[in-house]
Amino acid sequence: MGSKWQVDGTYFETCNCDAACPCIFLSDPTAGDCTVLVGWHITKGHYEDVDLEGLNAVMAIYAPGNMAETPWRAGLYIDSKASAAQQEALTQIFSGQAGGHPSRLASHVGDFLGVKSVEIVYQSNGKKRSLSIPGIAEAEIEAIEGQGGENATISGHPFAVAPGFPVVQAKSTRVTFTDYDFRWEISQKNGFYSPFAYSG
Repeated sequence: MGSKWQVDGTYFETCNCDAACPCIFLSDPTAGDCTVLVGWHITKGHYEDVDLEGLNAVMAIYAPGNMAETPWRAGLYIDSKASAAQQEALTQIFSGQAGGHPSRLASHVGDFLGVKSVEIVYQSNGKKRSLSIPGIAEAEIEAIEGQGGENATISGHPFAVAPGFPVVQAKSTRVTFTDYDFRWEISQKNGFYSPFAYSG
């Protein structure tokens, strides 16, 4: 019997596709491949009796073709302010080893690059979301204004980081990532954000 865990919070992602990213509808990426940064902030959560409130995780993903059909290369970053027990719990969850929806995402990874403990600053400010990993990643997105000034949203899409929640459609204002053999410089491309809820 597996460990009991649950994490709820907010997430955002940004990639090199034009908005809206066709990958969420199982279509090919705009540019033929996809470079993605995904950040999660846990507002409440636990892994067995380990409290995970306030912690962050980030995954960098490269897919050389259709994201549903080609194996990904991916690296996981875990909040350095977490204790050893919390870091192990976050690794189990967001690497997919603990089951739940993250295991479905992890099933697409063909080359797992590893886990690093890093400083992660995740911010949510109105229609903006951002994350920073000093020396590695900087990303900021802002919601696209929809009809009547409301957020433009997408729901029911088949390929989702946070199933069960409509995503707010956004665009990146800046994205940089430098680690492993990746060097990304992206702006004015796709972004999504929404709540998330995972359990196992």
